[in-house]
Amino acid sequence: MLSRLLKEHQTKQNERKELQERRRREAITAATCLTEALVDHLNVGVAQAYVNQRKLDHEVKTLQVQASQFSKQTAQWISMVENFNQALKEIGDVENWARSIEMDMRTIATALEYVHKGSGQPASS
Repeated sequence: MLSRLLKEHQTKQNERKELQERRRREAITAATCLTEALVDHLNVGVAQAYVNQRKLDHEVKTLQVQASQFSKQTAQWISMVENFNQALKEIGDVENWARSIEMDMRTIATALEYVHKGSGQPASS
């Protein structure tokens, strides 16, 4: 009877160990599945962040090229405006010069008319 009790006890103990081992393996399997699911979920976010970063890098490069082109274009426009302003100043200088010449010519014409009128009349003294 004692040996039977011992065998029953050992059998139950072995059954408990097997049950505990089976539950441990199931727990490990479940933990592994959970870990893989979490990693996959995180990897999707990381992959999306990587794709977004690549897009941003591309946009930054494009923006830098466009900003450089705009800067060059702006410098050309500034140069053109400065040249235009200089041309306007020169036109103003030419216009003033022309007015000055016109005034001198009128003065000379008036003097010639005066001399011509004076030489055409007899002397009255």
